[in-house]
Amino acid sequence: MPVKNSTPANQSLKHYKSLSYETLAASWLLNDGWDVFLPMIDHGLKTDFVISDGDYFYRIQVKSVESNEEDILVENKWGDAKIDYVIYFSRVGNWGYITPPFRQTRKRLNAKGHVRFHQHPKNFIKAFKLI
Repeated sequence: MPVKNSTPANQSLKHYKSLSYETLAASWLLNDGWDVFLPMIDHGLKTDFVISDGDYFYRIQVKSVESNEEDILVENKWGDAKIDYVIYFSRVGNWGYITPPFRQTRKRLNAKGHVRFHQHPKNFIKAFKLI
């Protein structure tokens, strides 16, 4: 059985956790039949991945929150970047939200127009189709 012999630094672990949510959302969308494209670099563009149905392309930003409270205020971390959807995962709960990007500095995570999902592929895809 493989054994992990080193422990990454906290900063690396934080990055790994964020990347795991990006990969999870991308895999769920792939499984639903979307084409998924991963940018080599996303600095400044605020795009974690791009999905396409063959005709249209949508830019996705993935965020995670260290909270089990769904009414928390989340920050606009993408500024004026032209993204299409933001997917939030709770790091401590088994839920998340899919939202359109907002221009305000902060917005309630469970605001009207934000669609909640249970962290399971079927629930996520069902919620994604509602946004």
